[in-house]
Amino acid sequence: MLTASGLSITFGARLIFDDVTITLDPGRRVALVGGNGVGKTTLLECIVGRRQPDGGTVTQPNDMTVGYLPQEGIESTGGTVLDHVLAGAGEVADVHVELERLHRQLERIDDPDHDVTVAAYGEAQSRFQQLGGYALESEAQRILAGLGFAPDDGHRRIGEMSGGWRMRAGLARLLVARPDLLVLDEPTNHLDVDSVAWLERQLVDSTNALLFVSHDRDFIDAVATHIIELSGATATTYVGGFAEFVAEREERLEQLRSAVATQARQIAQTERFVDRFRYKATKARQVQSRIKALEKLDRLEVPTDDEVRARFRFPTPPRSPRVLAELDGVTVGYGQQPVLTGVNVVVERGQRLALVGPNGAGKTTLLRLLLGDLAADAGTVRLGSGVRVARFDQHQAEALNEQRTVVEEFKVGLPPTFAKNMRTYLGSFGFPGDTADQRVGDLSGGERTRLALGRIMVEPANLLVLDEPTNHLDLASCDVLEDALRAYPGTVLLVTHDRYLIREVATDLVVVRNGRADFHHGVDERLLAPPDPSGGPTRRPPKQSGDDRPRAVKTERKRQEADARNSQHRSTKELRKALLAAERKWEAAEATVADLQRRLADPDLYGDAGKVKAITAEHTVAKDAAERAMAAYERATSALDRAGGRR
Repeated sequence: MLTASGLSITFGARLIFDDVTITLDPGRRVALVGGNGVGKTTLLECIVGRRQPDGGTVTQPNDMTVGYLPQEGIESTGGTVLDHVLAGAGEVADVHVELERLHRQLERIDDPDHDVTVAAYGEAQSRFQQLGGYALESEAQRILAGLGFAPDDGHRRIGEMSGGWRMRAGLARLLVARPDLLVLDEPTNHLDVDSVAWLERQLVDSTNALLFVSHDRDFIDAVATHIIELSGATATTYVGGFAEFVAEREERLEQLRSAVATQARQIAQTERFVDRFRYKATKARQVQSRIKALEKLDRLEVPTDDEVRARFRFPTPPRSPRVLAELDGVTVGYGQQPVLTGVNVVVERGQRLALVGPNGAGKTTLLRLLLGDLAADAGTVRLGSGVRVARFDQHQAEALNEQRTVVEEFKVGLPPTFAKNMRTYLGSFGFPGDTADQRVGDLSGGERTRLALGRIMVEPANLLVLDEPTNHLDLASCDVLEDALRAYPGTVLLVTHDRYLIREVATDLVVVRNGRADFHHGVDERLLAPPDPSGGPTRRPPKQSGDDRPRAVKTERKRQEADARNSQHRSTKELRKALLAAERKWEAAEATVADLQRRLADPDLYGDAGKVKAITAEHTVAKDAAERAMAAYERATSALDRAGGRR
């Protein structure tokens, strides 16, 4: 159990938080929420020992392990992705590296110390098996797959990966290591909808302690057992998920408002007594007593969200054509590898389209096609006349000039007509008064995102393209952005992992998966909660309000859905048979590999160098066969998915 007691941090004359106490028991999953700049990341750094608090202590058992995933700047150990992930497993990782080295040496024909190498390889094999190494490698591959990595990505150099994929690899490393306390700072920022749902299941199934920061309401609601809110330099603990937090917080605030009102009446009554009898000698002692009581009184205050009650509001967009963009039979790829095939998408005036699907499926490619940034290999792309685009890229906040002040960065490229109202605009985006004169480099991640969003929202546009706009935002800013998007009369293309934002804003979905982009009218909750690829239950949908539709309507809808499922089941019968055959072949290949591994782990084998070499070669061939069988299984799975079948 880790306990943080009375923690306080001050930056200059500003008190960030004071007297914060947190207890993290096994099985407790705590979500830390609060506005941008209130100190959430700073508090995490105090918990994991990266920063010393100005006051208070953090105590933990000597044998307790703590794993930390920061928002950005994760360190790489070099090597492959799989090496990086397994490196979190301590001695097992060291033995794995040694096995790889000895295996390469065994393949050398001219090795003068072949017998010594064989013996060392046998000892390493035995030690690796004793430590559960083969199971650990399989677990690492499973976790990488759950976080969206392709089967071959484990053998890629981690230095070749983008920052977002390195963050995923860092998260996989922590999940493999299974520390006693897992501390995650915005873990969903670089994930897609599928990976977020998968991560929820892993965290809920864990029995270890968890402390995390997130702006994703669905993620908090699914994972958290407790919520701690940082506000007004203090921390308040709530029991339950996000829904319980909202209800309990409002109840607490209502009680506090009532207490503040009662105290205000008592203070006013006391002040009237003092004013009335201040100069009356017979009341002098009572007057002085009441004056001292007022001076010592601890005045109650109701916390406010004044740091972001920004008024995100889009200017009235210019008139747009009925069809803003259209893709007709489009195929596109990079090199010889197609990314999307036969895509037909029409973007009409007033639509709010959310693009969902795993990372790498082609969501960004689809956006680039629609905006004319990328030419199609086949088919036609048409952008309507008079379309004016405002675009927010998920890396836009990172591209801000850190040396400029907020107001200097905000006005770059803006027409001179905006100069007069510049600070008014900034105030509406959460940078009032002197905060507009801060250096961009001193802003939190959420404040940078708010600044970048504000910059694109100033000039009128009739097509708004947003790629992960909620990354690093706090919950209050997400609320304001949602309100602005719902009120926006133009057309929206939205890419986000935030299912709550999709549910609140989108009118329709485009599901990008397996080389296809399929339009779906409305927002089907099942498309936001994909099935577990490992065969586990589908993610629990968020809590909904009661459905008041008549029973007959619901019965008819269920009948229609059942008929559609039966029809789909019949049409995909052959694909499901092919998938079953591929799965059995894969299982048989894996069993062969496991049998050879058991034989290689037998110490008696290493008395015959020729037999060792033969079985080692056989093991290499078997592993290749297993990888081919797995690839065939993946192809069969993709074919069934494209046909809309159920596995």
